[in-house]
Amino acid sequence: MKLLIIEDNIELSKMIEDALRQQRFVVEVAYNYEEAISKINLYTYDSILLDIMLPDGSGLSILKELKAMNKSESVIIISARDSLEDKIEGLELGADDYLSKPFHMSELIARIKSVWRRNNNNGKLTIDLGNVSLTPDMFTVSINGIEVEILKKEYDILRYMMERPNILIKKEMLAEAIWGDHIDQVDNYDFIYTQLKNLRNKLTKAKATVSIKTVYGFGYKMSEEL
Repeated sequence: MKLLIIEDNIELSKMIEDALRQQRFVVEVAYNYEEAISKINLYTYDSILLDIMLPDGSGLSILKELKAMNKSESVIIISARDSLEDKIEGLELGADDYLSKPFHMSELIARIKSVWRRNNNNGKLTIDLGNVSLTPDMFTVSINGIEVEILKKEYDILRYMMERPNILIKKEMLAEAIWGDHIDQVDNYDFIYTQLKNLRNKLTKAKATVSIKTVYGFGYKMSEEL
């Protein structure tokens, strides 16, 4: 998953970032309201960790902006303000969860995964398409019940596409989701072709009933072979 941390406390933000990267998340950071709004306008995230007390604005206003832009990112508020009124207002504005500071990183990670399963996978612990099954908590892939070894970026691409079956995914969007925001500054996306080629070969060798099609000039689409 690709996450955005909106937190003005640099030390805490770094601690969260390190913990999430150990879980193999793609992580971006904004330290104030203005930077957060800029990133939300330019990029897409799976989840946002939102402090509501920012030096130049309110995190609750960011929730309103997300709603106005019809953004689909899940939001977990992380705040030192533990008032019932703040929790109710945050949840009514569209937040998915509210975690009071201080908190244990293990609880934050568990909540991120729980919110993702609830919003994207009907609460299931695995992501399944055809005869391919991913277990995100274990970073494993099995095809026809047999575990298949794939590299980290190959896994990330496979998961991203299995979460979006039959949807045309632009190569720029795929690159941003897997490698992070600033990948849009590269001259070309040749590195994606190599990863996709290797992933396709492994899927074919394991007799997967899903395939990744290239839509020339646009991007890629994963579908189940009938």
